[in-house]
Amino acid sequence: MFLKSLTTGAAALLAGLALTGTASAQDCPIKIGSIYPTSGPMGLVGERIAKTTQFAVEVMNEAGGVKGCEVELMLRDTQGDPKVGVDAAKNLVDVEGVPVLLGAVSSGVSLPVLTSVAVPSNVVQISCCSSSPSFTALAQDGGTDGFWFRTYATSRTQAAVGAKITMDQGYKNTAVIYVNTDFGVNAAEQYKKDLEALGGTVTAMVPYAEKQQSYRAEVSAALDSNPDSLYLVAFPVDGATLTREWISLGGTKNLVVNNSLRSTDYLEAVGFEHLDQVVGYDASQPRGIQAVSDFDAMFQAKFDGPPDGPGLHSSFDAAIVSMLAMEAADELTGAAIREKIRAVTDPAGKEVGPTVEGLQMAKELLAAGETIRYVGATGPLQFDVNGDVNAPKLIWKFNEEASEEVGYLSLEEIDALVRELDG
Repeated sequence: MFLKSLTTGAAALLAGLALTGTASAQDCPIKIGSIYPTSGPMGLVGERIAKTTQFAVEVMNEAGGVKGCEVELMLRDTQGDPKVGVDAAKNLVDVEGVPVLLGAVSSGVSLPVLTSVAVPSNVVQISCCSSSPSFTALAQDGGTDGFWFRTYATSRTQAAVGAKITMDQGYKNTAVIYVNTDFGVNAAEQYKKDLEALGGTVTAMVPYAEKQQSYRAEVSAALDSNPDSLYLVAFPVDGATLTREWISLGGTKNLVVNNSLRSTDYLEAVGFEHLDQVVGYDASQPRGIQAVSDFDAMFQAKFDGPPDGPGLHSSFDAAIVSMLAMEAADELTGAAIREKIRAVTDPAGKEVGPTVEGLQMAKELLAAGETIRYVGATGPLQFDVNGDVNAPKLIWKFNEEASEEVGYLSLEEIDALVRELDG
């Protein structure tokens, strides 16, 4: 019910978030910007992320808003396209005056927004879902000026888990089909290195361009390498087209897939009878943490369904962290907010949770000049010097109705796996 309600409510969401007003320390409401793909190949994923981000704003407003003002979320559709995303971000920064940009989803959109809009304009950018290592390298080279943060772990750990799953399934010769974007290229190349380090073989590396009617040429190229399995890095719409053609041309059902395909839309478009052997991975939340359980319960009550889609936990936390940093900042400028991101995720600070009561406590502590440690939907966030975080991973399969968890790797296990692979 939750997934369908988000899809049918996309038009209302776009209209409801595009309101007027100015964002300053004195004027209400206070605006934050969001750039998500609510149409195009990632539209189904982006709609849910946008809806969850709006939910975070509603929770913060119920807790008293930011600096006594309600927060207004300004949503712009990137269509999953870098140029559209940059134009959308420029509109939010130059016209609406937002000091914070939430998004984008794909690394191929987030990166040009960061380099051509956020950094030149001194605006904080926090992504829920962009996992490319390019951001880490850019930060290390001083190219982000500290304005970049993300609440989702890098593709380094995703590739490692994908390779481990492949070997655990007993697959020996794996073809790779991947979206030809910064995200897809990095994920595929790292997966190949990791799989070979574990003793597996990649038989073909086949990129594809988004938004095509057919991928028979790409599928045929992968099948020509005689694989016993497929590693697919895709988003639900194109991923469904690729998978249907893969199966129709005689490809094996032995698929390992990335987190974006943990989607009932992908399941319904392809059919469970063709996906019953699919194994995937996704970011997970630490176990035994009350804040994680609190968020899950809040989400269930709001949407009449669990938060089992990609980017939902991390988008909620990206929004809350940005608003807490705004609350803590002396002025509502990107530079001032940037300096408070780590003050609201300080491991030495007093813990506060994602509930209305937890955020009210956070506001009281910040008003008293104390630091806090926000523990939210993804657990206790801690950004490193490059704006990166780490997270546990879950392993999932499909049943006839949705995805279900079949395995879990803790942070310690993820770290050990990466150390093994990196030698």
